[in-house]
Amino acid sequence: MGSAKVSQKDTENQALPFTGERFTPECVREIWYEHMHRYAVAASLCAGKQVLDAACGEGYGSAILAARAASVTGLDIDPEAVTHARERYAALSGLSFEQGDCAQLPFEDDSFDRVVSFETLEHLEAQEAMLSEFRRVLKADGLLVISSPDKAVYTEQQGNDNPFHVRELYREELETLLHQQFPAVRLLGQKLLFQSAIWSLDPAPGVRLQQQAPDGAVYEGEQMPHAPVYFVALCAAEPELLPALPSGLWLFDDVEESVYAHYYQEIRRCMAADVMLVEQNEEIARLRAALDTARQETGQGASWLGRLFRRS
Repeated sequence: MGSAKVSQKDTENQALPFTGERFTPECVREIWYEHMHRYAVAASLCAGKQVLDAACGEGYGSAILAARAASVTGLDIDPEAVTHARERYAALSGLSFEQGDCAQLPFEDDSFDRVVSFETLEHLEAQEAMLSEFRRVLKADGLLVISSPDKAVYTEQQGNDNPFHVRELYREELETLLHQQFPAVRLLGQKLLFQSAIWSLDPAPGVRLQQQAPDGAVYEGEQMPHAPVYFVALCAAEPELLPALPSGLWLFDDVEESVYAHYYQEIRRCMAADVMLVEQNEEIARLRAALDTARQETGQGASWLGRLFRRS
């Protein structure tokens, strides 16, 4: 597999605090998969291009794009995030960060080959203005790569209530909005899946696999990097009798997505338990403080009674 190395730990700068409004690379598990995967796909579309990463936040995604692009400009409205990104990713060439508003971009017309903006749309009320600006700064043959949650699933089905989302969209609303500025739109779906996978142990054309290593390197190739638990063999008397396989990767699950549903329920249960544990610890601390105060008052009372009896 080829590699595009992007280190998230080139400096020892402190991470930005996670407030829930923006992702930071110190996050783990599901949210990490979702954000990193989007940028890994975008990077494969940005090789040798002039790229704008709009609403770049902490800058981790701009750094991933910079490993493949000719140049990347990360833009964010938050001055603190921009200052942090400039410091943390200063060692990466072809990467710069600017402070600005996605609805009023500080760039000339036709400045970029690619505009990337992930999980930004739902944070803005002025969505039409933002997309108009993206169209303006893109070259005639440019490409916008953008993401936004499906309100029907993210909010209504899964029950997420993100206070930073001011205007979530259904699929039809998103498509209508995008078509106002971009006549050609192709939607892709993203979701963390739990499936049984059977794959070719030889490189298989048509299979696109991406994986990030602990050092930040993103590897791409046509072969699964995982060690299989089981082998499935096709056997015949002659090689030409082996069937041509239509795909190098087969995925299987059930309609109810039972494994994912169990995972999601357990995560929610653990999150609720964590909140209860914090509340209980706070209550224990309060009761201990009250007990200490009561003991001090009791001790003072006993001392006063002792002195009183001695006098009598």
